Amino acid sequence: MNGTIIQSVDPNGCMHGKAQPGERLVSINGNPIEDVLDYRYWSYDARLTVELATPCGAVRQVHVRKRAGEDLGLEFSSTLMDELRPCRNRCVFCFVDQMPRGMRRSLYFKDDDARLSFLTGSYITLTNLSDREIDRICALHISPIRVSVHATDPELRARLLGNPDAAQLMPRLRRLAEAGIHMDCQIVCCPGLNDGEALTETMHDLACLYPQVSSVAVVPVGLTRYRERLYPLTPFDRDSARETIERVTAFGSACLSALGSRIVFCSDEFYIKAELPLPDDEAYEDYAQLENGVGMLRLLETEFLAALKTAEPEQNEGRPFSIATGVSAAPFLEKLMLTAAEKCGTIQGTVYPIVNNFFGPLINVAGLITGGDLIDQLRGKPLGERLLIPTVMLRRGENVFLDDVTLDDVIEALGVPVIPLEIDGGVLLDHMLRADP
Repeated sequence: MNGTIIQSVDPNGCMHGKAQPGERLVSINGNPIEDVLDYRYWSYDARLTVELATPCGAVRQVHVRKRAGEDLGLEFSSTLMDELRPCRNRCVFCFVDQMPRGMRRSLYFKDDDARLSFLTGSYITLTNLSDREIDRICALHISPIRVSVHATDPELRARLLGNPDAAQLMPRLRRLAEAGIHMDCQIVCCPGLNDGEALTETMHDLACLYPQVSSVAVVPVGLTRYRERLYPLTPFDRDSARETIERVTAFGSACLSALGSRIVFCSDEFYIKAELPLPDDEAYEDYAQLENGVGMLRLLETEFLAALKTAEPEQNEGRPFSIATGVSAAPFLEKLMLTAAEKCGTIQGTVYPIVNNFFGPLINVAGLITGGDLIDQLRGKPLGERLLIPTVMLRRGENVFLDDVTLDDVIEALGVPVIPLEIDGGVLLDHMLRADP
């Protein structure tokens, strides 16, 4: 219960003067508080009776009146108010198992915590949930939850996840669906394992749970050069990527006709591997799977072209700049830059595709580029007055790359300002046309 001990109280919050650091949060309106899910759910109402325990064990109650949904302003030792639950699976495609040695310890920790799925949108396998915990999710009606499915055939899923308990997926999904829990799902597709007919079966089983399962992302397995003594996986090539796209697209079209939504979507990386154009904007519906790279490039282009319509040629200050990105997205960004140049005159920009020497050339997305690779491949290159990079290269909320190289390290090594940009077409155009960060 140490996770429910109050570390600090917001002086501007509704619990100021009512709770003290060191006290333990026992219950809210008679409901025991064990972790952040309990805390968030039971503290929502406007009138609360909060039970606190002092360090010496004395229990007292305070009454709180606030706006519905207003946070109590209590800080605890951890975001979850409990220990982070590690993953119990041994997935054949696990990216953490493909990491090189010598990196910071936190990068090797595999989490599979349902509470993080609600709080941060991370994907979980449901193998870490007891029946009681599933009952609690259903009772609290906490949505959405993001589920790493990979396969619905019990035997295949257990083999993919290296965990016999993974075979119990569909009963758990049905329980959540029957309780009205909204779910977004993902399938990491591995050639020869869960593609082909196995993929069709998985898509069919998930579509049967629509609308509770409202979207499914199909992404190709990512393979680094550190796969010694791991399951022998092969990457998608052009032909196998095309076959998967055709299968997913056909199934999605059938769902659109029958249910009003495609439900299943291939990630941008599949189209790049298949050397096929991205679908039109409307094919992505509400872009529910952007974090899985589904429609990210199409949305970027849509936003970019919309902003370009209102741009004036005189906005272009003609200051030289450069963009660093993954090998897969580089041609796409070059195309956008040329399109902008047609309307706004000379744009002195250069797009540099960064080969992922750290993880291996099969990893070609921007989010896994390291600071070391940026420095090694851009040092001495004409970078102009500023270098633009996507924020996905950095740890969330920090200016640190995967290899612990900092943003300041890159700036010092390259000798130019490095500007991280959110993936937004309007923001990208603005930085192409202007010199200011």
